[in-house]
Amino acid sequence: MINWQLFPKSNSIPEHLLQVVEVFRDAESKIGSSSKKLSSDDVLSKVADGLEGCGFKVERSKRGPDKIRVPVLFGRNGRLEKAFDADGYNKDTRTVIEVEAGRGVLNNQFLKDLFQACMMHDVDNLVIAVRNTYQKVEDFEVVTTFFETLYASGRLQLPLKNILIIGY
Repeated sequence: MINWQLFPKSNSIPEHLLQVVEVFRDAESKIGSSSKKLSSDDVLSKVADGLEGCGFKVERSKRGPDKIRVPVLFGRNGRLEKAFDADGYNKDTRTVIEVEAGRGVLNNQFLKDLFQACMMHDVDNLVIAVRNTYQKVEDFEVVTTFFETLYASGRLQLPLKNILIIGY
């Protein structure tokens, strides 16, 4: 089952993010963590065509030319000084997507994804896809509980309009 939760919870899901959810739903039989043990790259490869159909540029390999570099800092004469890599980026909707597998919760990769998205230029929306379950840990629940706590506390203001967590 594909699960999803949008943050902040006071926002309704925009159409462009609902389309991303549909891409994951369409690929559920190929990526579902209840029956598949895929790496994040394998999951990304199975949703790549659908994401590209939604206007995303998608990382197709780890080779330099295939990397999706999203600007963070600009130096002298507007030269790109710092960028972070993303699994997918839609410039029109200002949305970055990160697909995680085993490291999603185990190594707190979702927190790195959050930090990097907050630093990226022209990014308003972050999508983090994690397994529903990994090694008997409910990854989707762990991540959504983290974001519920973050937003409920009100102690940290994020520069992102929407954060969509997808459990696959």
